[in-house]
Amino acid sequence: MSYDDPFQMQRELRYGAPVCDQILIGRQFTIGYSWYFRQAKWTLEIINRERELINEVTLQDRMDNFRADVRIPKRFRAGLKAYRGSGFDRGHLVASANQDLIRTQNSETFLLSNMSPQVPGLNRQGWRDLECAIRDLDARPDILETYVLTCPVFYFNRSVETIGQDDKEYGIDVPIPHAFMKSVLAENDKGKLHLWTFEMPNEKLEHDLGHYLVKTYDAEQIVGGRFWDRVAGGDMHRAKGGVDDWIEPMWDT
Repeated sequence: MSYDDPFQMQRELRYGAPVCDQILIGRQFTIGYSWYFRQAKWTLEIINRERELINEVTLQDRMDNFRADVRIPKRFRAGLKAYRGSGFDRGHLVASANQDLIRTQNSETFLLSNMSPQVPGLNRQGWRDLECAIRDLDARPDILETYVLTCPVFYFNRSVETIGQDDKEYGIDVPIPHAFMKSVLAENDKGKLHLWTFEMPNEKLEHDLGHYLVKTYDAEQIVGGRFWDRVAGGDMHRAKGGVDDWIEPMWDT
């Protein structure tokens, strides 16, 4: 095994991930960064993956220590000033509440490499509701582990607006995603895999969460990469038709 290969080292990457420009290894999650878009192309996590410790530790408060990620070359990374006065939230891709067993774990979720510009009406409502629903899924006794892949989405038939034009320190524009994807892969206590993929526009949502379920194949086409390339489609626990043309109904929330 090569220690330069994060796919052999990081547990959250065991089922695969899309391609990216730079892989940023965290203590509890991984970011696939896009230099072109000045933000993550994807993040991949296991929800509080050391869950057996929850009964033995006090869950950490939000660190709220937002900061630039110095692992990224300066000319390709966003700074705090890019968001200041922009009207957009620093939207977590890996949720802070998903990673709150230890302080360093929670602190890493506040790196700007884990942020994308989100409309406040999405970030503080529909996006937060989806994050809570995924934690509820993970807490079910029949679920052993829950993997979450999150991707900012850019539609190339639409114009792209940016923030950060006045950031003198970093001097880069940060594109505003048109939408966001979350692909949720859950393993149950019988060893079966369940898959749900959501596509949410970067705006205040008008429907319940189930309305935003999409075919994973279609989401991959938009993002530009296989989500779970180490899992054969026939090995997903879903109705006849396989992973490409079936949407599993939303779990109870």
